[in-house]
Amino acid sequence: MRRAAVVTGLLLLAGCGQDSGPVASPSSRPAEVTTSTAAAPSAAPPSSAPALRLPVVTAPVLSGGWEITVYYTAVEDYHSGDPAPVTGCRGLDCSHGDDDLGSYKEDFVAAVEEEGTGRTAGGAYLNWSYDIGFWLDTRPRDTGGRALRPFVSAAADPGVLARGVHFRIADCGHADDGSRPAAAVCAALRDARWTVTDEFTPGLGGNKHIDAYIGEETGPGFTSSPWYLTLLGVTIRRG
Repeated sequence: MRRAAVVTGLLLLAGCGQDSGPVASPSSRPAEVTTSTAAAPSAAPPSSAPALRLPVVTAPVLSGGWEITVYYTAVEDYHSGDPAPVTGCRGLDCSHGDDDLGSYKEDFVAAVEEEGTGRTAGGAYLNWSYDIGFWLDTRPRDTGGRALRPFVSAAADPGVLARGVHFRIADCGHADDGSRPAAAVCAALRDARWTVTDEFTPGLGGNKHIDAYIGEETGPGFTSSPWYLTLLGVTIRRG
């Protein structure tokens, strides 16, 4: 499974002042009324008054220098090659099984082993992970059996981003060659609200590496499209 990525969302907020309107001249202000019997304001509320509790406002936590790699569900119809036999498990109740799972186009099988999941020509899902091997399923899933959700599911090193952490991409960063990603791709990644649902196999992730799931590939040659990318220097916003 191609596990190498980073993610988050960017919101830069600028405060705007508001004009409170013209200030009245001294002659237009009502005369102040003072009396010797007026009570002075109390420096503190009576002991019987409830304490005033103000809401706690937490600023978004921005973190830069991340690497994000997208991963996807391969679709057998978009691949080619001779039939390749696959063995494994017929469900998630075993690991590294030796059941005959059928034969599939060899390019498709290679893509499943690279990305972690694929939809067969028959409509079933052939999944793969380092910990389990191949298994057949009714949905694309991660190694923990959780269904993958496009533009939601993400994987990270648990020592950096624990499972269940939400984040958004604040800045998409750049590709290896320094170029910026396509505007539509960056917008989709930034608009998504990601959740860490999976974790890297120890040693394969990295301290600032996130994989972000974007759903099924959309046609032949998907790996040459703007959607198949790794981004560096990404800024994420947690929460």
